[in-house]
Amino acid sequence: MTQGLPDKPAADPWQALRRRTAARIGLGRVGASMPTDELLRFGLAHAQARDAVHGALDAAALAQDLAAQGFATLDVHSMAPDRETYLLRPDLGRRLDEASLGLLQGAPRAEVALVIADGLSAQAAQRHAPAVARLLRDALGGWAWPVVIARQGRVALGDDIGAALGARLAIVMLGERPGLSSPDSLGIYLTWSPRPGRMDSERNCISNVRPAGLDHAAAARKLHFLMTQALLRQTSGVMLKDESDAAQPLAAPGQ
Repeated sequence: MTQGLPDKPAADPWQALRRRTAARIGLGRVGASMPTDELLRFGLAHAQARDAVHGALDAAALAQDLAAQGFATLDVHSMAPDRETYLLRPDLGRRLDEASLGLLQGAPRAEVALVIADGLSAQAAQRHAPAVARLLRDALGGWAWPVVIARQGRVALGDDIGAALGARLAIVMLGERPGLSSPDSLGIYLTWSPRPGRMDSERNCISNVRPAGLDHAAAARKLHFLMTQALLRQTSGVMLKDESDAAQPLAAPGQ
């Protein structure tokens, strides 16, 4: 203490760390409680996560967005007839309903089935999946198959879809379970030789695809690597490792 002056408050040691993460760290306290502003932020994040889970996929807008980028689309639905059933009966979200199965069985065969589903955050699929699909198509030099838009879908729905289309590989992009700082996180799952009964250990996952996590270009680079390696090695899951960080980055469109 300088003579006649109070001690200068010590710097908050958590401040620099808070700038580097969305995690709730060093929140402080008021007595035995959280500070009011932090409690309000928590309430907002919780409400955003709930909205993400219960929100509906705008399949028409998604199809329009994909069409503007040159993709043809097919619209399918799982056996879960509505959102409430989807959340209470995960098993129904893993299987196609009868009408959708008939639609796909009558469609042209596809070597790769690319599926965009709502999952547990429709806004994640709506916001991020078209951009990743476009970057993947550009990296491959073109895309010959329709994108399947699936409502009330879970990861394993890609097995039904891939089998119905006779695909060698299924790629499912869908909203992940929201966290309290990430209501719009996209997950991407890749499965070699899709068919009902595939296990999670037979899939590769790219997680946390969003601007504040793994950005679209990085996700597309990983997906491109895994896709080409899966087709080459005829396997996926624990037998296929993501070594994309050692591979060459994707070229910009036109290069």
